[in-house]
Amino acid sequence: MAERRLADMSGSSRREFLLATAAGTVALSSAPRAQLLPAPARPRSPNERLRIGVIGCGGKGLSDMQGCAKTEDIVALCDVDHGKAAAARKEQPKATFYEDWRDMLEREQLDAVTVSTPDHSHAGPALAAMARGMHVFVQKPLTHTVHEARLLRDAARKHRVITSMGNQGTCLDGFRTAAECVRAGVIGEVREVHVWTNRPVWPQAIPRPEHVDAIPKTLRWDLWLGPAPWRPYAAGNEGTGFNGYAPFNWRGFWDFGTGALGDMACHVANLPFFALELDAPEWIEAETSERNDETYPQSSTIRYRFPARGARGPVDLTWYDGGRKPAPEKLPGVDFHIGGFLLIGSEGSLYSPTDYGERFELHPKEKFADFQNPEPSLPRSPGIHAEWLQGIRDNVQPMANFEYAAPFTEAMLLGNLAMRAGQRIEWDAAAMKVTNLEAAAAWITKQYRRGFELEI
Repeated sequence: MAERRLADMSGSSRREFLLATAAGTVALSSAPRAQLLPAPARPRSPNERLRIGVIGCGGKGLSDMQGCAKTEDIVALCDVDHGKAAAARKEQPKATFYEDWRDMLEREQLDAVTVSTPDHSHAGPALAAMARGMHVFVQKPLTHTVHEARLLRDAARKHRVITSMGNQGTCLDGFRTAAECVRAGVIGEVREVHVWTNRPVWPQAIPRPEHVDAIPKTLRWDLWLGPAPWRPYAAGNEGTGFNGYAPFNWRGFWDFGTGALGDMACHVANLPFFALELDAPEWIEAETSERNDETYPQSSTIRYRFPARGARGPVDLTWYDGGRKPAPEKLPGVDFHIGGFLLIGSEGSLYSPTDYGERFELHPKEKFADFQNPEPSLPRSPGIHAEWLQGIRDNVQPMANFEYAAPFTEAMLLGNLAMRAGQRIEWDAAAMKVTNLEAAAAWITKQYRRGFELEI
């Protein structure tokens, strides 16, 4: 496959215009989340199987494909790594295989796509697919930057497609029951939230690799880099501690991943954000281990202040990673291990020792010994993929749609801005601007390598 040139991508079928530097100019829309139920881009029979394209076939990409293949037709597969794609290709031998998602979207007539690539390359295929009227499912975190999150939300509105982020906890009965408890006032007014994870489980706080490895014959390294600046290949495999990139350790690098916060906040902070109906924070500050310009710190504590909203007062949310945890006195007798969250209310606390919130406890236990869950007020889900696919047929947005997932992702990624700033940052969501630090403008967005500019 010949190397792409910008001229190859400039026709009317490719994009309306190019966003070379992704300047932060997208305004915050005030349209209510719950009222945005778009008309279907391609009306079809309820019994007709959807034509699905899969972008990123290994790891979560494989399970995303399998989640769709139960009821739909997988007609196209795309991956830059033939080795990672092998299992998917074996399961779907009739699907056309592509190395480059741009080729797949140009050549295939698809109803919907899944995007399960490294964080830095989520936005490109998602935006291009929506511009073509395709429904999209994007793995968490939704985007690599704050600006990309805003773009994906606005594109979903503009093109009226059904969307979902892949934070599967949203679809679990326990998650929705916990949210109902919080919204019903079971633990009273919540002003304090703590969220923690055992991540990172890959190298961070390391310099750029000095060595250069031979690019595997099965890997298109140029396409793996995608919008990121060019750099030589260095292997980075799970569990080795080796300070390279693909296929796993990219998560710790600023250019490719979003660190521990991006990897896990969309899971463990999901219930607090959803149940309390949080939105954009007022300010964020971070305390970290040693910082550098190449990789995320090894550990961090990040504090967010979310302003009052409606009848709810302001909420302080604290995030911990790299072995850091809430102080034991926040919930005596409980070991804050691995990952979970704690909501502290005026009448009690809701604690989950899980990433997804599917299991939770109400404290003090003696007070809630005979507690009965409130009557369900949220619909129950058939599962993260089935809810999205059924939403396409019924013209109903799933709970993890971009109208929710994009502001959630944006809020969490602001913690990474605070890490880089090394000081409290004040956030103006309407202007998409850090008001007290001019240098932060460069971290809200990023520059895109030629040929990988965003299509909006």
